[in-house]
Amino acid sequence: MATTELLKPAPAPRSRTLPVGRIALYVTLSVVSLLMVVPFAWMVITSLKTPVEIASQDAGLLPDQWEFGNYVDALKAAPFATYARNSFVIALSHTVLNVLIASMAGYALARIRFRGSEMIFYLFIAALMIPTYTKVLPEFLIVRFMPLAGGNDLFGQGGSGWLDSWWALIIPGAVTPFAVFLFRQFYLDLPVELEEAARLDGLGEFRIYSRIMSPLVKPAFITVALLTFESSWNNFLWPLLVTHTDSLRVIQVGLSVFKTENGTQWHFLMAGTTLATLPMVVLFLIGQRYFVQGFATAGLK
Repeated sequence: MATTELLKPAPAPRSRTLPVGRIALYVTLSVVSLLMVVPFAWMVITSLKTPVEIASQDAGLLPDQWEFGNYVDALKAAPFATYARNSFVIALSHTVLNVLIASMAGYALARIRFRGSEMIFYLFIAALMIPTYTKVLPEFLIVRFMPLAGGNDLFGQGGSGWLDSWWALIIPGAVTPFAVFLFRQFYLDLPVELEEAARLDGLGEFRIYSRIMSPLVKPAFITVALLTFESSWNNFLWPLLVTHTDSLRVIQVGLSVFKTENGTQWHFLMAGTTLATLPMVVLFLIGQRYFVQGFATAGLK
């Protein structure tokens, strides 16, 4: 037996060379990644240049003099602390409301059978196909003529409704159809034995949702939270339409102070944009594993 084992040929060493297809994939991904990083690098470099150097046609890629004071001057040009606070409050409110309400709606559509559930799901799918900007005018009219708000009477006349208020900034973006769809796909894939065992143990539907099912779809929660926060943080058009006082302006609207009729202060605009982008970069780096896993898993269902 030992002699037979000694006579067996040794296994051939595995080749460490990568297939041509794998090399081509890595090269393609590297090029695409570089193309996506270039605008951010240009933004940061421009924020550290002087106005004269930005306007010069002979300026090099890197600044001759690194003007870190542009960030300090940009923050002094407008109440960016107030703008950043407003953006954070709105984004956090949208994130909490969307994750909570959309997860419950997705759970109900996936695990609870009731008359009309399929039709409701199809309506959510149809809502995904509606372009964002086509909904701006109807939402604005609803906010403007909200009954018994902002001096309006029961028929929505006589006042300003929810305009220039936190209600207008938070309520219209509280829930998104995509979040409901994503949660439904995740809850739909969970084994039915879990909820059956929970019901045998006497758990109600809400406790099954919150204590049994939801902990198993953590990637969905992280994905929806990141997407909602990013969308709300970068929202420009809607806050611009429904607010007119600085106390309710958001950071994206605040950046417009650097664009005037006389020209654009590019060094300040790029400095402010860099500061506005930084929170989203940090959040993505923290939750990127769950973010990628959430989309990959949703695509397989």
